[in-house]
Amino acid sequence: MSAVPVLKKILRYGGVLAAIVIVVGAVAGLIADGSRGLVSALIGAVMAFLFLGVTAASIIVANRVTKNDFLNPAFFLIVLGGWILKFVVFIVLVLVLRDQPWINTVVLFITIVASVIGSLVVDVLVIARSRLPYISDITLPPAPDDDAVTKADS
Repeated sequence: MSAVPVLKKILRYGGVLAAIVIVVGAVAGLIADGSRGLVSALIGAVMAFLFLGVTAASIIVANRVTKNDFLNPAFFLIVLGGWILKFVVFIVLVLVLRDQPWINTVVLFITIVASVIGSLVVDVLVIARSRLPYISDITLPPAPDDDAVTKADS
């Protein structure tokens, strides 16, 4: 079994969430601060979706590279590399965008927080509803014959 279908579903729902955040954030940002608010909301929503995508994509790539061997060191290197990449890009973006006159930092911050909370809700819902076995390499004994059970009860 593989977690790839679950991760693909997370990416799909994350895209829907990003579209909703973009629309709501853009309208709210436009009302709050005109074009500055609009641009800030769009940047915040896109940043959040890209970071969500990097996590899921890194796990999908790591699964393919290691052939679903979660104990392979390459799996951890790929996933950890994705997280480090996200962290570095996030810090760079915050440092570059914080003093820009065309950015409303409050709208940007609120959009990023809403996107992150929304992506956490998406992760929890998708994983809670997924049907992945959490025990592997187990062979269950065959089910008893219905006739044998009926004869034993008689």
